[in-house]
Amino acid sequence: MNVEQYMIELGQQARDASRLVAKADSGMKNRALLAMAEAIDSSREALAEANARDLENGRANGLDDAMLDRLELTPARIDTMIEGLRQVAALPDPVGAITDLNYRPSGIQVGKMRVPLGVIGIIYESRPNVTVEAASLCLKSGNATILRGGSEAINSNQAVAQCIKQGLKKAGLPETAVQVVETTDRAAVGQLITMPEYVDVIVPRGGKGLIERISRDAKVTVIKHLDGICHVYIDNDADKGKAINVALNAKTHRYGTCNTMETLLVNAAVAGDILPELAERYIAVGVELRGCEQTRALLPQIKPASEEDWSTEYLAPVLSIKLVDSMDQAIRHINKYGSHHTDAIITENYTKSRAFLREVDSSSVMVNASTRFADGFEYGLGAEIGISTDKIHARGPVGLEGLTSQKYVVLGDGHIRQ
Repeated sequence: MNVEQYMIELGQQARDASRLVAKADSGMKNRALLAMAEAIDSSREALAEANARDLENGRANGLDDAMLDRLELTPARIDTMIEGLRQVAALPDPVGAITDLNYRPSGIQVGKMRVPLGVIGIIYESRPNVTVEAASLCLKSGNATILRGGSEAINSNQAVAQCIKQGLKKAGLPETAVQVVETTDRAAVGQLITMPEYVDVIVPRGGKGLIERISRDAKVTVIKHLDGICHVYIDNDADKGKAINVALNAKTHRYGTCNTMETLLVNAAVAGDILPELAERYIAVGVELRGCEQTRALLPQIKPASEEDWSTEYLAPVLSIKLVDSMDQAIRHINKYGSHHTDAIITENYTKSRAFLREVDSSSVMVNASTRFADGFEYGLGAEIGISTDKIHARGPVGLEGLTSQKYVVLGDGHIRQ
């Protein structure tokens, strides 16, 4: 296969399809999504067989248990894929919505209309369910998409792609509106991210190495986040019960997600009352604690934290703890070492909570809530294509609205400029 020519053909087909999808009405897009759900439901056996081949190949190639778990399509995960398609079909369609329509002194009306981005390229690893999530969100937001999954999931992704094509065809939409790259050649990624004439946006979903490479080499706009170095700050005006519950959940609910807390900041005035009990509960569930000198004075059994720890995303049962003298010091630490993903304050002080919301430079900032809520589903977006820590266009969990842009629209009645 000539990879360059193959990817150019995919790009041309996606560009042509994007024009048709952009003008498709909500009913047509919803029919496609529901037809995809039906196709997946009736193809359970084929999906299981394809996934079994991927799992067998993965074991033979030495994939670790965590990767194999992400790769596996269990009956419950297939159910989730089906339910996800139905949920996206039920979401309001953002395309064509006009907002901020106002009369100007000249008599014209000026507003903004929400429009699709065009063609979205998505590069991801391991999880075949991402194929369905990405396809559904891109389609509902009026975009065509090119999906490049990991080589370890090639059989599963192709089986899912067949279901997606069936749904598109049944609804009268072009099958090329969603294309799953059929080659495992890594050159396909390099080609996909350097075709601005065919691709408008790239969304990488995977490890830091993948995202750094995409960000460095892409000639197309990238929506991404590199790290999830998330913080919880326990203020001296915090409720102890809330502080312990939130800090435990933010770290231990799941270890390998980008919205898991990696550094706990505690006001020194309440550390003696809160930290010993909290540390005991962390250690009981197997979390390794690393602390600053002040923290270790209270918890001499834990390891010392290094400068590197403050800027490390562990994605593991490891937590660094630092004592601070004030909220301002906590905010300075977060803005210096954080990755602008998600950070939270635990406090009963209204003034402090509002200052924290204003001054922490992250895509999600929370008051008295676990960082684990930083998720498209939890935010009411239905689902998400990823999380962006960029400051332009989409920021935070990227759902349907994040996959669209806005253009100005002007309504007149023969108006001319004087």
